[in-house]
Amino acid sequence: MKLKRFFNIISTISIIGIGFLIISDYHGKMIGYLIIFKYVFIFIFILYLISLIETIISIFRQGIKRNILKFISHSVLLLFFLFYIINNTEYLKSEKVLTATLYDDLSNITITLRRDGNFENKSFDFIGNNETFKGKYKMKGDTILFLEKPYYNKFIPYTLLIDKNQNAIFINKDKDGKFITKKEWLNHFDIQIFIK
Repeated sequence: MKLKRFFNIISTISIIGIGFLIISDYHGKMIGYLIIFKYVFIFIFILYLISLIETIISIFRQGIKRNILKFISHSVLLLFFLFYIINNTEYLKSEKVLTATLYDDLSNITITLRRDGNFENKSFDFIGNNETFKGKYKMKGDTILFLEKPYYNKFIPYTLLIDKNQNAIFINKDKDGKFITKKEWLNHFDIQIFIK
């Protein structure tokens, strides 16, 4: 009985730990946590493997009814992990019509425009933190009009200019409100994909 309680505790701790790690990716912190707390997560992952092996053995010996809590816990985590993988793939998303990246020394921002009028701006920094900003956009000639705030500050404005000849998207305007179309550091995105 004490051994069963011990394995139930291991199962609970490890499933909560791995679930927390998966959820943290939605807030852009997974890789940062893995770097900072790597030994904690290695320990939790080992606990999870022990718990999974023990749960499989117990189910074969005693059946699912006597191990229902662990069976449900592992099943929920597996389903959550599958949802996470599917959610981060392109299968459920509209086709990309434009992808462009602005490179900095320590970070980069990638804009993705999709055929259905949705955009994603993903910001990545050197320690693995990332943030995603989503919303709707419209095209007006060679101008991208974001209908929702494209970034947490004003660095990326609501309107951007696509310059097909230079394979770039420009973000800065001069004092007259015209886009500056000379490539300089941190004033343009380099286009990787552009489908008309």
